[in-house]
Amino acid sequence: MDRLLRALLLVCILLGVTAYTPLSDETLRNLPGAEGDFDVLTGSILAPILIPRVPGTPGSLAVQEHFVQWFTTNLPNWTLEFQNSTSKTPATGNRDVPFANIIVTRDPPWTRSGDVGRLALVAHYDSKLTPPGFIGATDSAAPCAMIMHAARSVDEALTRKWAAMQADGSHGLEEEKGVQIIFLDGEEAFVSWTNTDSLYGARSLAEEWEATPHAAMSTYHSPINSINLFLLLDLLGTEKPRVPSYFKTTHWAYQSLAGLEMRLRSLGALKSKPDHPFLPEIEKAGNQFNNAWGVQDDHVPFMARGVEVLHIIPTPFPHVWHTMDDDAAHLDIPTVEDWAKMVTAFVGEWMDLEGYFPHKALAVDVPGFEKKDEL
Repeated sequence: MDRLLRALLLVCILLGVTAYTPLSDETLRNLPGAEGDFDVLTGSILAPILIPRVPGTPGSLAVQEHFVQWFTTNLPNWTLEFQNSTSKTPATGNRDVPFANIIVTRDPPWTRSGDVGRLALVAHYDSKLTPPGFIGATDSAAPCAMIMHAARSVDEALTRKWAAMQADGSHGLEEEKGVQIIFLDGEEAFVSWTNTDSLYGARSLAEEWEATPHAAMSTYHSPINSINLFLLLDLLGTEKPRVPSYFKTTHWAYQSLAGLEMRLRSLGALKSKPDHPFLPEIEKAGNQFNNAWGVQDDHVPFMARGVEVLHIIPTPFPHVWHTMDDDAAHLDIPTVEDWAKMVTAFVGEWMDLEGYFPHKALAVDVPGFEKKDEL
């Protein structure tokens, strides 16, 4: 526990936080469970993504439609938009391939877009062209599903917090924070990984957002400047992952997530039983980092433009990586559910939602809300 307290203190110092509120044990115990979200055959979130979804194919369009229908139905207070581009690829010659990034955002209701700093939850949803029929369950169907579960799990708490702030007149008195989901297309290479045959969607979105200014006098110059942390999930879903801390400047965020893993495990709130933590480098020293880009992934075009990145990708990669075994049958569902709960907790602390999650012990009187969560 001393290690956890030191980590939390470091987070507060580096962020300059004076009112940082860790989630209570009661909140962590009561975070929403999966409730079938990750059933590989019938799960309302994961199952529809577990199909080949190469950019520009019917499978890709089907997954896009799944995202649109799911968010529209389950999270109507979030705004959804597409960012589209086209590019030629080594596999298609002169034929342009369409790429569609999907961005889903929830900001405080009284704010302008340019005045909100956001936690970006990011994963790519495309799958590889080869081998034919490749699913990419860890790469990255499961990470997309984890993010969707986390968004739904914090949605009501966000509503309750922001309604309470409006009711007591405290809105607009602190830094405005929102949550943004970015599902990127075209991460995978069509033939072999190069600077031009990879990261199609990420390169397009980063370039467009850098060149799109917010209104004059906004807090943030552009959408890319509005990203306070780019939390990228990839290759998650097999058992016993080991995720290093890749970047010194976001080690505080790694420590925060690792601390939450430790607390959730100590409370018996996680299902997997690994012989080591998913995030084992909570005490990594500053002189153990290098200046490399880490593992090449969708963060690269954003990091090149100054965005802070927390990259959650195992090293070594899962044994199923880029093989036909990266399918539903090789997912470890307890591990998938644990990652989803850890991400939920991280978002809850980032957005300072302690006291607003809807369960009896933390019921908050908010105008317009019945206490339906008090059982």
